[in-house]
Amino acid sequence: MTEAQILDLLRQVRHPARGDRDVVELGMVHKIDGSTVTLAFPKRRDPLAEYLIGATRAALIRGGIRDPKVETIVIEEAAPKKKGPEFDTDNLRYVRHIVGVASGKGGVGKSTVAVNLACALARLGYKVGLADADVYGPSVPLMTGTEGEQPMAEEIDGKELIVPLEKYGAKWMSIGYFAERGQALIWRGPMASNALKQMILQVKWGELDFLLVDMPPGTGDIHISLLQEVPMEGAVLVTTPQEVALADVEKGAAMFRNKNIDRPIFGLVENMAWFTPAEHPDEKYYIFGRDGGARMAESLGIELLGRIPLVQSIRESGDCGEPAALGTRPDAQAFLDLAGRLAEKLG
Repeated sequence: MTEAQILDLLRQVRHPARGDRDVVELGMVHKIDGSTVTLAFPKRRDPLAEYLIGATRAALIRGGIRDPKVETIVIEEAAPKKKGPEFDTDNLRYVRHIVGVASGKGGVGKSTVAVNLACALARLGYKVGLADADVYGPSVPLMTGTEGEQPMAEEIDGKELIVPLEKYGAKWMSIGYFAERGQALIWRGPMASNALKQMILQVKWGELDFLLVDMPPGTGDIHISLLQEVPMEGAVLVTTPQEVALADVEKGAAMFRNKNIDRPIFGLVENMAWFTPAEHPDEKYYIFGRDGGARMAESLGIELLGRIPLVQSIRESGDCGEPAALGTRPDAQAFLDLAGRLAEKLG
């Protein structure tokens, strides 16, 4: 049997702890001499060494080799593979407060709240930036009317930094600026995490009072990686009054309160708290339930920072790229009140 045929047999032997890759792909086949195969192991003990030796012998027997031998050799470990891009927090040194805007589930208007909160803080005179960390559904370009624009890069002290776009008195950064409209971002966890960190840590933010981070909905590895790498001071949770959304708020709160993350929750925002028809601005219809956010905030021991009404103008403003917080209607006032409470809470 030729060496190539033996290698084909050995491709059936997979290492369960190494991404289920086979011993040939992993470079573990050191030598083939007739019916004797030598496997190479690093100096550190591989807990699956005996399994791999047995599996190799079994694969050779199944391939028709009588009485094969499997020997081992210890080699120096290869130099560690180059890690992914490394980021530091040096570009955030002039940012006073980094606040995450999070939700336990999608569909509660988290990004709408984040964008309008940024505009409201800017209207109150604060220097504000927003990093759109929702890599799977970036909506900041649409909501701010900056679709089609692309940030420039600038080299500073030997490092290439992305210069955020500026509009409505705030700075904006989103992965959506680098993807074609309608293009699906099909990324695995590590790739998505690196993209998130780049959208925050490799940006020329300059001096800011607030940097809001519009986080992906839910809880998971991406969120944990983001919280461990970015010096986020705390978070604001967004929910709607309906029970299914409130149940997920508890999961979001538990993530921030996990002992390995341990970030304060500055408060809860109840979005779509009631419906007010444009022609009857004094009427309130609690179509998703009443006071659910207040009850949840009380049960979690956090402050109810704001209640945002469900009005058609908020949706229309977001779709046309002019956030509702820039206007003079009651919905704009709700976002200004929210911004004022958050600013007061953070001193």
